[in-house]
Amino acid sequence: MKLNFIALAIPFFLLFMGLEYWWSKRKRMKVYQVNETIANINVGIAERLSDILTTGAFYFFFTWIHDNFALFQIKASLLNWVLLFLLTDLVWYWYHRFGHEVNLFWSVHVVHHQSDDFNYSVSARITVLQAIARGLFWSVLPLVGFPPHMITILLMIHGTYPFFTHTQLVGKLGWIEYIFVTPSHHRVHHSSNEEYLDKNYGDVLIIWDKIFGTFAKEEAAPKYGLTEPLKGYSFLWQHFHFILEMVIAFKMANGLKQKFKVVFGKPDNIDPRIRFYLEKKLASKNKQFAPSEGLLDIIKIQTVFTLVILFFTILFSSQLSIVKISILSAFIILSVIATGAMLEQRRWIFHLDYARLVLIAMFSYILYPHQYVAVISISVLTFILVFYKSLNDQYHNIIYRFQ
Repeated sequence: MKLNFIALAIPFFLLFMGLEYWWSKRKRMKVYQVNETIANINVGIAERLSDILTTGAFYFFFTWIHDNFALFQIKASLLNWVLLFLLTDLVWYWYHRFGHEVNLFWSVHVVHHQSDDFNYSVSARITVLQAIARGLFWSVLPLVGFPPHMITILLMIHGTYPFFTHTQLVGKLGWIEYIFVTPSHHRVHHSSNEEYLDKNYGDVLIIWDKIFGTFAKEEAAPKYGLTEPLKGYSFLWQHFHFILEMVIAFKMANGLKQKFKVVFGKPDNIDPRIRFYLEKKLASKNKQFAPSEGLLDIIKIQTVFTLVILFFTILFSSQLSIVKISILSAFIILSVIATGAMLEQRRWIFHLDYARLVLIAMFSYILYPHQYVAVISISVLTFILVFYKSLNDQYHNIIYRFQ
């Protein structure tokens, strides 16, 4: 049986999160907040799910570029491995810098910086769009002539190393600080302190920041998150708020020059009042965001359940049909949207859960295509539809009974 061992990244991630949480408690440091951690994991779940498609797609894309357009035919050797490592890290630096200084790229990278926490869970804040943008930057490597298998191995390193720099529990590391990106450097990068803005873009090596003038040493205590914190934990709002801000700013801009600045200018060029307008119109009306312990328990259970489904979906992805993967993927995405909605005590979670129930019924029938499965599924779904409004009200009363 062929298994997709990319799935093992999930327990690896959770193990180190647990170790960091345990160590932070021993050191009496508060580095984890439940709401923030759930929101971070939600983003990571969607990104891990997308790996089923993007990992293979980019390998074929790199192969196509290499086979048809490579400028040189570079063979694997110690010198070329070192050269590829340096080039990969340099490309990352410029991708990351553009991700902060160009609105088009900031719109897909901003999600990574939304958390007010700074811990291993924040490393999961990588969106599908960000992964695509990053892959397009790296496509210069097969164009130069590096084989896709070499690039893939180096990208695995670049995907793993930054995970360990997202922590407050590791102090400065002596001489290592002069060469490699450390947790201290990355704390600066995630800080919203004015003196730390747009600093320390490096992924593995800090030398690029020193060469290009974007290096800053950690001195004052960092304050994490966006300069203007996002209001809410909605999965959809976190992903698309800046894109919506750009759309409105683009419509308001006069002339091609101003419209060009909206797309390719700096985030500072976007009028901050647009965010306030959108939050007033679209964000949750419940400003407390203080779920009861009972609600938090439900959210935690749902998050664990979603992670388990994600793990097995990825692990057995090569054994599953397109239909099964599509149903499971839709269920996972609806689950992370529902979790964010529950954190905000939204009133439309029942609609999401009904949609998830439909997906469960479909998947059950595909696994067990018997008449009684179809009859039971249709009967339950029809019953809920008949008493939809009443059940909707009762559902909210149960879920939010302590609010």
